[in-house]
Amino acid sequence: MISVTFPDGAQRQFAPGISGFEIAKSISPSLAKRTVAMALDGQLADLADPIDRDAKIEFVGREDPRALELIRHDCAHVLAEAVQALYPGTQVTIGPVIENGFYYDFFRETPFTPDDFEAIEKKMREIIARDAAFTKEVWTRAEAISFFEKKGEAFKVELVETIPADQDLKIYKQGDWLDLCRGPHMTSTGKIGPAFKLMKVAGAYWRGDSTKPMLSRIYGTAFAKQEDLDAYLKQIEEAERRDHRRLGREMDLFHFQEEGPGTVFWHPKGWTLFQTLISYMRRRQQETGYIEVNTPQILDRALWETSGHWQTYRENMFVTQTEDDRVFALKPMNCPGHVQIFKNGLKSYRDLPMKICEFGIVHRYEPSGALHGVMRVRAFTQDDAHIFCTEDQIMDEAMMVNDLIMSIYKDFGFEDVVVKLSTRPEKRVGADEAWDKAEAALGKVLETLAGRGMKTGINPGEGAFYGPKLEYTLRDAIGREWQCGTTQVDFNLPSRFGAFYIGADSDKTTPVMIHRAMFGSLERFTGILIEHYAGHMPLWLSPLQIVVATITQEADDYAMEVVAAARKRGLRVEADLRNEKINYKVREHSLAKVPVMLVVGRKEAAEKAVSIRRLGSQAQTSMTLEEALAALCSEAEAPDLKRS
Repeated sequence: MISVTFPDGAQRQFAPGISGFEIAKSISPSLAKRTVAMALDGQLADLADPIDRDAKIEFVGREDPRALELIRHDCAHVLAEAVQALYPGTQVTIGPVIENGFYYDFFRETPFTPDDFEAIEKKMREIIARDAAFTKEVWTRAEAISFFEKKGEAFKVELVETIPADQDLKIYKQGDWLDLCRGPHMTSTGKIGPAFKLMKVAGAYWRGDSTKPMLSRIYGTAFAKQEDLDAYLKQIEEAERRDHRRLGREMDLFHFQEEGPGTVFWHPKGWTLFQTLISYMRRRQQETGYIEVNTPQILDRALWETSGHWQTYRENMFVTQTEDDRVFALKPMNCPGHVQIFKNGLKSYRDLPMKICEFGIVHRYEPSGALHGVMRVRAFTQDDAHIFCTEDQIMDEAMMVNDLIMSIYKDFGFEDVVVKLSTRPEKRVGADEAWDKAEAALGKVLETLAGRGMKTGINPGEGAFYGPKLEYTLRDAIGREWQCGTTQVDFNLPSRFGAFYIGADSDKTTPVMIHRAMFGSLERFTGILIEHYAGHMPLWLSPLQIVVATITQEADDYAMEVVAAARKRGLRVEADLRNEKINYKVREHSLAKVPVMLVVGRKEAAEKAVSIRRLGSQAQTSMTLEEALAALCSEAEAPDLKRS
């Protein structure tokens, strides 16, 4: 007999080989009916799988969050069946679950287009309505190869041949259609439900190799409930409206071109926004004891070998060789340069913690297909800093970094933040003992943050190659998550470079190095802000805060007086004296997301007044020029300056 333990701790004895479905049915027929899968010792499995060992069991229904991946996985199988039913001769390849949905790659002489989606979705609904059971069989390789060869499925044959000999070869059937799959699946196609939608189609090379055939990749999404799907589609629609690439053009912030792939051409307004962020961060860092430095863009290969980047990060680095055969690399990270500054001159324990910061431009190779506006680039600026400290100071310094990060995010309108501990990856440098200490230190920080009521979690194996890290993920105005800030504890790089300080015992001691970023990439954070605010920035952030627009040319001289007075007070302002109707000017500057328009005509000129019009509002407010500028200056003051 085997012992099965239920979530409430109760245990029951069963004969070996009993299935999860049979156990559920023995408890309640209704439980068996509403269960779509099971979790054995925490791992999802088919409900029909036999259980031949003592195990903890949980029954998973459609509404269980764990079932969402199964719904999407099953939906991918139904998509593949629908495509082959509608377009005979189409070969299926792979169809994995991805974030927010799934895709399936198909080989067909005529690529699919979105025009095909209506027919495919209709056929998918028919298949789901048939409610065919998912059944699993284990085949030999010879059986599978023979079957797929007869069907003309060359890609499936190749997949079968690459599966290790010690792994079972599983075939899942849904009625008459079948697919090679690791599983698990729900009990039947009907459990998928109606809340699915095909989203887009794209080209994809087989196995990501440009020398191999081009496939048609159909993306889709699915949810347990229609309202969840509707909310997701609304979020997608809103995200498109907020796309920083489109808004960047409309606001005249930046552009990209083929001669500089993955690098940003900042226009005057975009550069003003960028520098506003740097000025803000510079003030916040100075008030908390950081000293700003600047390190070289290009350094000899030997330095990167010492740091470990050459061995673990080489594929992401831009490398060049000079005529004297020296090999250099554009820096992908600022940390080795900061260690060199720490090493320059003898340091005592009394000098610690030493906080070095830099707005450092780094270069990292990203595949061209991964580039995405300012969010994913090959050259970007980090608000990077490194804190050299003793082991006893780690906790205090990490907590101070946390408090600074949270304060900064709040200033930009982000208050929903999750902090996760990313632990050691497989590819890493340094001894396990050092990793143990670093993970233990950050683990204590995470416990403290959880005790404060902050949202926390663990990302196993996602640490940097030189140390574990805390990752700060913020949620924007439409619910999307962005990982920005990091705090990394590193026992390795200082040791590799031979950095030391003189301890209280007069001995040389290796410092701990805390890597810290708060915006992360300034380019990416700029894109996040544009989308978070839909281009409608708070006045203090807006690159162009005010446009003074004339109703009549007779007010031109007064408009320039207003501009001069506003600039004298530090406001970013331009004049629009064009001989155009005021409604035309309002529409144009609204599209460019200018937050404030000061409209002036003969009356305003005579009274030394302005008519204030806000972005997104039809209302106008009249004030004297002095009253308006005083109010706007107060509103345009950065949050940190208001507190000082």
